[in-house]
Amino acid sequence: MYPSIRFRRRHGARRRPLLPTLAAALLGLLAPFALTCSAQAAPAFKVLVFSKTAGFRHDSIPAGIAAIQKLGQDNGFGVDATEDSAAFTTANLGQYKAVIWLSTTGDVLDATQQSAFEQYIRSGGGYAGVHAAADTEYDWPWYGSLVGAYFDSHPAIQQAAVTVEDRTDPATAHLPARWTRTDEWYNYRANPRAQVHVLTALDESSYSGGTMGGDHPNTWCHPYDGGRAWYTGMGHTQESWADPAFTTLVLGGIRTVAGAVASVCNNPVGTPVGTTVQGEAWSSQSGVQAAAHAAAHGGATAGYIDNGDWSGYAALDPRTASTVSVRVASAGAGGTIGFHSGSATGPLLGSVTVPVTGSWETFANVSTPLTAGTAPGLYLTYSGGQGALFDVDDITLTPGSTAPATTTLQAENWTSQNGVQAADHAGAHGGRTAGYIEAGDWIAFAAEDTSHLTRISLRVASAGAGGTTAVHAGSPTGPLMGTVTVPVTGSWDTFTDVAAPLTASAGTGLYLVFNGGGGFLFDVDDLTLTRTG
Repeated sequence: MYPSIRFRRRHGARRRPLLPTLAAALLGLLAPFALTCSAQAAPAFKVLVFSKTAGFRHDSIPAGIAAIQKLGQDNGFGVDATEDSAAFTTANLGQYKAVIWLSTTGDVLDATQQSAFEQYIRSGGGYAGVHAAADTEYDWPWYGSLVGAYFDSHPAIQQAAVTVEDRTDPATAHLPARWTRTDEWYNYRANPRAQVHVLTALDESSYSGGTMGGDHPNTWCHPYDGGRAWYTGMGHTQESWADPAFTTLVLGGIRTVAGAVASVCNNPVGTPVGTTVQGEAWSSQSGVQAAAHAAAHGGATAGYIDNGDWSGYAALDPRTASTVSVRVASAGAGGTIGFHSGSATGPLLGSVTVPVTGSWETFANVSTPLTAGTAPGLYLTYSGGQGALFDVDDITLTPGSTAPATTTLQAENWTSQNGVQAADHAGAHGGRTAGYIEAGDWIAFAAEDTSHLTRISLRVASAGAGGTTAVHAGSPTGPLMGTVTVPVTGSWDTFTDVAAPLTASAGTGLYLVFNGGGGFLFDVDDLTLTRTG
C-alpha cells in the first residue's frame, strides 16, 4: 500500500453523480459484460461437505447439503459434497479450506483416512461439525478433542431457549440474546467449556430432558492442533435448514474455520502461544477501520489508525495475563500502544512502542509485560504523530501465573473407555461414577494436556477388591506417569480420596488404566489434576 493512496475512508470525498441519461447509457452497455464476469468468477475458496453415516441416519442431511450449497452460491465459495471416505487423502483435502461433517454418525474413516485428516488440520485446515458430528468416531480421541465433546443422549424434539453468549462473533452477531427455536437438544458426555470458546448455550429450565445442569454449551469454536474447529449441536430437523437464523449461524461457522472472517477462534498458525484475537475482530472501537492485507493473518488488520483512536476486545481478559504481544506493520509514523483494563480509559497496564516496519505488508511482533488488570476486556489506545500510524494484525495475551492450578473432572464424563460403565450413586458428586470396573478396563480424557501434570487425586469407593489406577499419557499403553493405590472402603457409597505424584509427559490425552483381582474392583467418582506452567 503506497502512502499516496492510504486514506481514511470515513473522510473520503463524496463524488458528484453522473447525469441520469449518461449513467443509464453506460449501465446498458456494461450490463452484459458484468453478467458474464459474474458467471465466470472463481469462488473465493472451497469447502467439502461430508455426510457419511455408519449409525443413525438423519433425514435432514439432503436439506443440509442443499442449504450449504445455497450458502456457497450466495456468498462466493464453492461446495463439494461426498459420502465417500476415500475423499480423505492429503492430496484431495488440500483443495478445501474447510471440511463440514454434517450429521455423520459412527466409525466413518479408517486409520489411513484419519491420519490424512489429522494432517489436514495440522496444516491449518478447518473443521465444522453439525449436530451428529458429535455422535461420530468414539474410538478416535483426537477427533473427540477436535469436535469438543461427544454425544451422550437427547430428549424428544421440542422448543427450547438458546442463550447467545457471544453476540460479536461472525456466527452469532445476527442473533438475539435469547433465541427460542425447536430442535433435538443433545446432552454431551463432558462439558467442553474449559477447552473451547462457547457461542451459544441451552437454558435447561426452558425444556425437558437436559442433563448438564446450569451450564450446557451447544455451539462453540476453538483453535485446535494447528487448525480451526467449530461445532453446533443444532440442525436435526429439516425445518432448521429453511430457517435463515440457523443457516446464517452455520455460514458464520464455515467462514470462521475457512479463515474468511475474523473470530476469537481464528488463532492463526505461527502466532505466539496464548489467547489470540484478530485486530479487526474488536468488540468496540473509535476511529479504527478494517484494512485488507495479503500478509495479515486472516487477510485483514485493524488499520487506518490515527492518534487518539482505540479498539477494545471483550474476549481478552487481562486479569490473569503477564505479557501481551501484538503483530504490527507500519509504513506510517509508528507510535505507541497503551493497554487498558475494562475500558479505553481504564487502568493502564503497560505500553509498547511500534516501530516503522517500512511497508504496510511487513509485519513484526512487539511485546511488553503487563500489570494484572482489574476487569475483563483489553483495550488498546493508539498515540503518535500525524496521519496513519500503524496497523494491528493480532493481539496475544500470555497467562502470567505459574502457580499450581487444579482441574476436577467427573470420571463418568470420559471421552472414550473400555469396559467401564456409568453407575448411579447417591453419595457421588453429580450422582454418578465410572463403575463396574474390572482388571484391564480404562477411561480416557482426550483433551487433557499431560505436559505439566504433577499430581492426581481420585475420589473412589470400593466394596469389591480394590486395586490400582495407572495413569498414562496419550494412550492406554502410553508413557506411565504414575500409579494410585485404591483401598477397599467397605461400601460402594463410602468414598475416600487417594493421590499420587505424576511425572509429566508431553502430549494430549490422559488415560486411567485399572488393575486388581477378580470381579469388580472399585468406582471412580472424580479426578483432580494438579499442573504447573
